[in-house]
Amino acid sequence: MQIWALANQKGGTGKTTTAINLAASLAALGKRVCLVDMDPQAHATLGLGCHVEEPGSLARFFLDGLALHALVRAVPGGFHLVPSTLGLSEFEQVAERTLGPERLLEEGLRALEGRYDWVILDCPPRADGVLCRNAVRAATTTLLVVETGAFALQGALQARLLFSELASELGRALSLRTLATRFDRRLQLSCELLVAMQARFGERMLDTVIRRDPALRESVAYGVPVRKFDPTSRGALDHDALAREVLALEPFVRSATPTTPTAVPARSSHPWSVARSTPVPTV
Repeated sequence: MQIWALANQKGGTGKTTTAINLAASLAALGKRVCLVDMDPQAHATLGLGCHVEEPGSLARFFLDGLALHALVRAVPGGFHLVPSTLGLSEFEQVAERTLGPERLLEEGLRALEGRYDWVILDCPPRADGVLCRNAVRAATTTLLVVETGAFALQGALQARLLFSELASELGRALSLRTLATRFDRRLQLSCELLVAMQARFGERMLDTVIRRDPALRESVAYGVPVRKFDPTSRGALDHDALAREVLALEPFVRSATPTTPTAVPARSSHPWSVARSTPVPTV
């Protein structure tokens, strides 16, 4: 079971949008997918048309010890969701009086083995919080979702440092990938930041780039993934390309060891995948 934690140190990077639509695209490719909304703001829950006041939420797992499989529900897009509520924020306070609070999710996800192929964890925009630490500890891969906008790269580097420190505490290497979002080729800054991200993250950066698309915002208003709202939109095509890329990475992620070089899968055919040998053109 692949467990990907989507995270960053700042909000507004497109992290939740990516979580929802990556889950839908993986499900469309025949994978059994569960999206866990780790953010007390519950944006993924709202973006899939669910109410945030319902009692069967992730807060029940962290605060009351209810099993995760008892909290899942089917959502549009052919996958499952563990919803969130504002009550989840109470766990930050309770964690101060809990032994090993950052281990709870790792232990709880073991019960989902065999039920799902992929678990997507949508983290809150606080990389040093106990909820995000739970997600990164449990994840097979942590995906830094970085907007190609002002100050985004700085926030990503801060988050990467925090995750590296956590990996050091765990005594294991951190499987870290980076995804560029909200890319607009018409903007000089957007193009320059994409090149800077390529230089900074190298082979750890995914080839697929998520472009700006009004359909991504509109689909949230209707409570459905973009591929159900408009399957021919840029947002739908980009997330389908992302799903294919992460599936191509899956066997390499699983088999990689510190002493064995990780094989590099074929490059994405997505029209805005990052070209390693040539910079992104500016316009």
